[in-house]
Amino acid sequence: MTPVGPPPLLALSPGNLLPGGERGAASAFAEAARSALGAGLRGILLREPALPDGELLALARRLAGLLDVSGGWLGVHDRVHLASACGAHGVHVGFRSLPVPDARRVVGDAVALGFSSHAGDAPEAWGDADYVFHGPVHDTPSKAGRLAPVGVAELADFVAGAPPVWALGGIGVEDCEPVLRTGARGVAVLGGIFGSQDPARQAARYVAAVDTATGGAA
Repeated sequence: MTPVGPPPLLALSPGNLLPGGERGAASAFAEAARSALGAGLRGILLREPALPDGELLALARRLAGLLDVSGGWLGVHDRVHLASACGAHGVHVGFRSLPVPDARRVVGDAVALGFSSHAGDAPEAWGDADYVFHGPVHDTPSKAGRLAPVGVAELADFVAGAPPVWALGGIGVEDCEPVLRTGARGVAVLGGIFGSQDPARQAARYVAAVDTATGGAA
């Protein structure tokens, strides 16, 4: 079975959900996701390092139910062993995760396997990943002082020699068209949607921008 990769617009979860007494935050995020999906979003990557497996699995299953209704795509970050249990379409790994070949042995060929790449990474780093993130394209708080922005020109060079690429890092609504003109398959957004005060409104704006750039494939 050929794995299904992310849609052209992929929203990352906020990354700051806490376990135990903060379960209300997970429910609030699920409701934010529901509103964004109602505005046209079709892809979510669940990346919550502080949540223990049980809580993350419960949240992933809740999101999977919401995404099934809209024909959407769910990915989980790092938790390779939970992909099957939550019905995820994809698993995303980085340099702190299992290496790509080992992750592939766990998830098999039916689940899309993604890898987070940065400037200077050798192709061996992503191996037989089905898609990669590349960035940060622009300045972004999560990478400040650690990784310099690659810019649109360097992104275009990377896209030419890599698997399907989703650009990541500081990508605003107005950046979608120039980023996608590089040949990138899509954009991955964190703060722009689920870091905003109005995820539904922002999701609608991003969907419109990506639709314009891709001919309606967001």
